[in-house]
Amino acid sequence: MNARLRSVVVKAIGLALTYVVVLLLIQAGIIDDYLQVTMVTICVNIILAVSLNLITGFTGQFSLGHAGFMAVGAYTTALVTMRYPTIWGFLGGLLLGAVLAALIGLLIGLPTLRLNGDYLAIATLGMAEIIRVLFLNFDFTNGAAGLSGIPQFVDWTWLFVFTAGTVVLIANFLRSAPGRDLIAVREDEIAASSIGVSALRSKATAFAIGAFFGAIAGGVYASYFYFIKPDLFNFLKSINILIIVVLGGLGSLSGSIIAAILLAVVATALRNYPELQMAIYGLILVVIMIFRPQGLLGDRELSLNAFRRLVPRRRQEART
Repeated sequence: MNARLRSVVVKAIGLALTYVVVLLLIQAGIIDDYLQVTMVTICVNIILAVSLNLITGFTGQFSLGHAGFMAVGAYTTALVTMRYPTIWGFLGGLLLGAVLAALIGLLIGLPTLRLNGDYLAIATLGMAEIIRVLFLNFDFTNGAAGLSGIPQFVDWTWLFVFTAGTVVLIANFLRSAPGRDLIAVREDEIAASSIGVSALRSKATAFAIGAFFGAIAGGVYASYFYFIKPDLFNFLKSINILIIVVLGGLGSLSGSIIAAILLAVVATALRNYPELQMAIYGLILVVIMIFRPQGLLGDRELSLNAFRRLVPRRRQEART
């Protein structure tokens, strides 16, 4: 068995064990309803952070519009499942919301992706606010009151499928030729263009894929919590997602996963002091920027090879 196949097998076994262990803990009542809410929040944030990292970390495009894509997915899934309250209605609404978000990302992204840095951030923030205000004023979205009584279809199985599936699909996309083009554009757009890489196409692809999975996160959120309103997808939501990405490390999927779990633990510890949550988040971000500006993992990924390299080093240090 070659190294690549062995790595795939080990990861598949690890994912299967994670699914089975958590499922058994839920059935045994060890993971109660409150812990399940925290677990859903972590998984939704992982999907959001990994998809935003594709845009910001791997392509180098500073986007503040991810909450808008999440809103599109949440409202589309909610409206479809309320009309067709079946599992197929849920899956259809989720897919429809993801496709709509990807199309919106392309339509808005193509003209704005010619911008860079702060200008792109302002443009994407404006896009997200336009989406939120539209949902705030449409009659079929029930305006500021939002939608309630959304059929709940998301359980641990679906949550695991969408979370693990998002990470695996994006990780494999980054290993493909189009994925390597994104990294080339991030490193040096002029040099990438000189070897035949279309910077605009690469940016648009990253924007569309990120929007697609951002909408998946919104659909999962709506289906589990069965209540949504426009204010849930405001500017602070985009900032929360960005904090997770920066904390974990721009260009590291593993870092986004670790940061999502870490910030969920912080939020759980501060649940009795909600007014301090954003202040603590801001303090964490400032500390990270001062002492480790590349984030927890930088642009590296956790892997079995990394642990193997650490073990001999520690053994050698112990001998000396």
